[in-house]
Amino acid sequence: MLAMDSSLSPELAETCPPRSSPAAAAMSSLEQIESAPTSIRFLISNASAGSIIGKGGATINDFQSQSGARIQLSRNHEYFPGTSDRIIALSGKFKEVIKAFRLIVSKISNEDEKDAGQDTKSNQIKLIVPSAACGAIIGKGGATIRAFVEETNANIKLSPLNQSIPGVNERIVTIIGSADEQLHAVIRIASKLIEDPNHSNSTSTSLSYPGFASALPVTGYGATSYLQSGMNGDLHMKGMPSSLTQTLPGASAGGQISSITLLIADEHVGAIVGREGKIITEIQQTTGARIKISDRGDYIPGTKNRKLTIMGTHEGVELAQRKVIQRIRSINSDNPRR
Repeated sequence: MLAMDSSLSPELAETCPPRSSPAAAAMSSLEQIESAPTSIRFLISNASAGSIIGKGGATINDFQSQSGARIQLSRNHEYFPGTSDRIIALSGKFKEVIKAFRLIVSKISNEDEKDAGQDTKSNQIKLIVPSAACGAIIGKGGATIRAFVEETNANIKLSPLNQSIPGVNERIVTIIGSADEQLHAVIRIASKLIEDPNHSNSTSTSLSYPGFASALPVTGYGATSYLQSGMNGDLHMKGMPSSLTQTLPGASAGGQISSITLLIADEHVGAIVGREGKIITEIQQTTGARIKISDRGDYIPGTKNRKLTIMGTHEGVELAQRKVIQRIRSINSDNPRR
């Protein structure tokens, strides 16, 4: 068997056939892909983000120097809508982006091994892909994505269209497998997207989503409203995230009815409900708003977040939201995370 072309990066060489005819044409194509401008975005937990940044930014600067790629990370309280995960964006030449990705995934994997026994996400990567470009990944009749699965041994799934968050024109591609399987799957997907005009026309390196509520200023929690703006417009509360409301039919004069949905970490639901429902009942009685929480296990796709819907007058919804947020802040103050 012939040796791999040394001009290719190790990550790409591992996925390429040896140089022979007609494989030589494929190798030449991959050499061209190596220098193609590329950008990918994926989700990362708040804890993993800290290890990628490093003390004083040392780790992320080192990864940029090693790879040549630009690495950007969303701010501490800027999460992808519907999740409690931050966004990391890599941009540069294809080979630079892939090397940066490998360094980051390796770092996260090593950190997770140190924290053995904890609930980690070390076995999955979630890419953010424009909805318009997902057809290139799926292929006719699902042929392309099936080929990727067979070639890489990774499990690759796209978030369902009917579960998309209104206003977010992107889907999550979840890749499950070992670090090597994830790397090879990302190489396959990224190289396919380079060829797709829908991706080049709609690709983004955005790290924030205007119109969606930012997370609370406490580590590990994000309350994000995903409803479209209604007649009431935005609620702006000092020290609180801005949230979007929806006007409901049947509003009476002088008492317009509104609804807002927050995404609440499952671990915080018990503290909001209280023993035998005491706390949530008290909030409803003092604000006049109605509060409904999605059933246990009914999570926003790809997260452990449940939906908490507040319905009532504009003033009642605002007050109930404030009380819920204050309750969660008190929980995090009692149980601070790094």
